[in-house]
Amino acid sequence: MLHPRSVMLGAICGFTLAMVGVGFWGCQHKDKEPSADDNSQTTTSKKVAPGAPKQSKKDLQAVLAKVDDAVITVGNFQYRINRMSPYVRDRYTSLETKRDFLQKLIQFEVLAKEAKRRGFDKDPTVVRTLKRAMIQKLTKDEFENKLKPSYITDAELKEFYEKNKPMYTKEERVRVSAIILRGFGHAKQVAKQAMGPVGRTNKGFRDLVAKYSIDAGTKLRGGDLRYFTRNDKKLPRTVVEATFKLSKTGEVAGPINGGNGKYYIIRQTGRHRAIHKTLDQVKRQIRNRLYRQKRREAQKNFLKQLKAKAKIVTFEQNLNKVRIDRQRRRRGRRHGFTGHAQPMPPPLTNGNK
Repeated sequence: MLHPRSVMLGAICGFTLAMVGVGFWGCQHKDKEPSADDNSQTTTSKKVAPGAPKQSKKDLQAVLAKVDDAVITVGNFQYRINRMSPYVRDRYTSLETKRDFLQKLIQFEVLAKEAKRRGFDKDPTVVRTLKRAMIQKLTKDEFENKLKPSYITDAELKEFYEKNKPMYTKEERVRVSAIILRGFGHAKQVAKQAMGPVGRTNKGFRDLVAKYSIDAGTKLRGGDLRYFTRNDKKLPRTVVEATFKLSKTGEVAGPINGGNGKYYIIRQTGRHRAIHKTLDQVKRQIRNRLYRQKRREAQKNFLKQLKAKAKIVTFEQNLNKVRIDRQRRRRGRRHGFTGHAQPMPPPLTNGNK
């Protein structure tokens, strides 16, 4: 059974979402919300329609409403609307719709204030959500401008390409299945069956392998010799050359003299064409790959530095006291949405510090 406090918190959040709209909650934006002391017009004017008159600092600081100590200015109002898509913004061009939007902002502040009065700002769910949002902002602020894909140099791209050429340059490979026999006469008779209706299907050819092939290793795989290149040294040269002469999947050839009295009847089962990608063709791919590597390394070092500054004490012996609920729960019912619920830790106490 859900705690009444959680029910109330969910009700307030749901009510606010319904009134204020998704644009007010959890929406990421690279600019901070303008304050009354913000001298710049960046966040409030850059999304205004072309040709719109410029606004002065005084206009942006003009007060639209007050909710106790919370102040809603023209700058705040524009910031909220201009975060939305152009299609949605078009709905708020008249005085009437602007008035409605202002009421939504007021309702947002009223509900937020009541939630704080009831102590929901200390609720573990709210605290964890706030921490997660702050971590996202921290990560974005720390790495977005310090490291970008465009910072990867041509020299780094070339070095990676040369070291990993096999990833971008591959020889042609062909795959065949084979019936391996002794004696040319017998092989010729089996070849007629393999080239007939029976051998035209994968199953039919495998049946012939199981019935006639003398090679125990490949017989267990249905005669599969796996993929190999023109330079393969494991198979007889005559078999390799005959394989690459087959033009399409399902084509059969043989008997082929493989030496030591063995004859091969082969059937093509696959072909990978040669790949030769130049540096210019894979530059973008390599750049993104190196960027991800550098970003992971930068994040790892950043976290390492923060941990070195922090006083961290662990009591791993207490992990034995943790009990995991392994019972399956039906999705969607208990938590009000489809998917796994994110567990929230209990609030910290003096004993947990």
